[in-house]
Amino acid sequence: MDEARARDVLDAAGLKGAAGEAGGARLLALGENAVFAAGELVVKVGRGAPELLDRARRELDVAQWLEQAGVPAVRAAEPKARLVDGHPVTLWHRLPDAVRPAEPRDLAALLRLVHALESPSFELPRRELLGGVERWLRLAGDAIDPADAEYLRERRDGFASAAAALVPRLAPGPIHGDALPRNVLVGPDGPVLVDLETFSFDLREHDLVVMALSRDRYGLSPEAYDGFVSEYGWDVREWEGCAVLRGARETASCAWVAQHAASNPKALAEFRRRVASLRDGDAEVRWYPF
Repeated sequence: MDEARARDVLDAAGLKGAAGEAGGARLLALGENAVFAAGELVVKVGRGAPELLDRARRELDVAQWLEQAGVPAVRAAEPKARLVDGHPVTLWHRLPDAVRPAEPRDLAALLRLVHALESPSFELPRRELLGGVERWLRLAGDAIDPADAEYLRERRDGFASAAAALVPRLAPGPIHGDALPRNVLVGPDGPVLVDLETFSFDLREHDLVVMALSRDRYGLSPEAYDGFVSEYGWDVREWEGCAVLRGARETASCAWVAQHAASNPKALAEFRRRVASLRDGDAEVRWYPF
């Protein structure tokens, strides 16, 4: 889905001009969803895949649950997801502008709150970290080397089996599922969680491995990582299963970039960099966010 298609969906939903005739909706992000600022609202337009409507509905349920639990998180502006031209559309209250960039320690404080919660009244799925790999590779099509696609499928299968056999250090329960500082906004009242669509019931370690990988692959400083660990209270790298969850996440992250390779040369270059480092067994080659 490109920006033009997402704007067509906004128009069909009657939201294209929600910010007023002079401004219109402003694109904030384009990835798994197209995210627009529209006046006092934020509008998320999902890809046209049937399973994404259920995910959008669950994200709204999660938002209500977190609000009732007192966890600082983005709040829904409409309780139900819309289906517009085959795309799920959800409306959210727009948060105040950030007063500073979110830091790993801000994320850790929110994760402690989430990890202290009991399960909600509705069912949360398992964190199918590798569940999107086939779809992302299919979207990549002929833009990537078929041998690379097959290599990632083999890694997916191997890490899925290894992850199923892990013995966790922490009690399983609700997790954010994509625990990165980019999914935190620090407003006037403090840090707030955003992007709730990956909330799951699974190993709490999933949320912690993300930052360990950020330290090793994405240039997060050791000092920032230490601040995250200090705020949370435990370093997941002490756990023998860390390498398995890290490998699964690397596989998923590599495949996720692949879906953009056909339309974006920078994505193709980043995909090739990531695959090469995995094939070479080099755990320290720098990866770049996309």
